[in-house]
Amino acid sequence: MSAPGLYVYGVVRAGRALPAGRKGVGDPPGPLRLIGHGGIAAVVSPAPPGLRARRRDLMAHQELLLDLAAGGPVLPMRFGMVAPDEDTVLRDLAAGERERSAALTRLDGRCELNLKASPVEGGLAALLREDERVRRLRDEVRGRPSYQGSLRLGESVAAGLARRAKTATDQVLRACAPLAEQRVEGPEVQGCVRNVSFLVGRDHEAPFRAAVERLAAEHRDAVELRLTGPLPCYSFVDPASVPASA
Repeated sequence: MSAPGLYVYGVVRAGRALPAGRKGVGDPPGPLRLIGHGGIAAVVSPAPPGLRARRRDLMAHQELLLDLAAGGPVLPMRFGMVAPDEDTVLRDLAAGERERSAALTRLDGRCELNLKASPVEGGLAALLREDERVRRLRDEVRGRPSYQGSLRLGESVAAGLARRAKTATDQVLRACAPLAEQRVEGPEVQGCVRNVSFLVGRDHEAPFRAAVERLAAEHRDAVELRLTGPLPCYSFVDPASVPASA
C-alpha cells in the first residue's frame, strides 16, 4: 500500500520555530515538521487516510495557521492540500522560491481583517421615514390586505434595507481605507451586502478595529458590521505563491 502523502499547511521562512504543542490534522494528530529549500519551508504533517472536512481537522488546520501568522508571515494553504511525497514538495519550493520569498516579505508584519456588512433587522422604521414608496405600499396593504400586496411590500422592504446598508457600507469603506494597505472583495455571502478583506499592518490593527466600532455605532440604524481577525492572509496570497502540486 502506498503512503498517503504529506498534508501541506502553508509556506514560511526557513528556520521558523513551529508552535509548541500544536499538532496537525488526523486522529491521532500527525506531528508537524518543516521541509525547506533555500530561504523558505513548507509546514507539513503526514496526510491522514480518508481525509474529509471534519470539524476537528478544520480547526486543527486553522488554529495552526493562526499560530504561525501570529509569529511571522505565512502563505496559507486552503484545507485539504496533499502532496504525494517530500520530493514533490521540494521541487515545488525550488520552482517558486523567489516569488514565495517576496510574498513572505510583503506580508511580514501584516494580517488580514474581514468585514461583513448586513442590513439591520430593526431598520424598518428608518426606512419608512426615508422611503415614500415603501410607506405608500405599507399603507395600501393596511387598507386593502392581499397576498400580492404583502409580497410587493416585503420585496420593497428587503430591497430598501439592502440599499441603505450598501450606502452605509460604502461610507465605512471610504473611512477605513487610510488604515489598510489593500482591500479585496470576497465572495457573496447570504444575508450580507458586502464581504471585504483588508490587509492591515499589525501596528494599525487596533486603530482599524476602533474605527470600525465607531462607524458601526454611527450607522447602526442601517447596517450591521462584523469584523473578523486577525486571520492568515488568504485573500492576499497569489495562487502562484503556494505549492502547485498540493
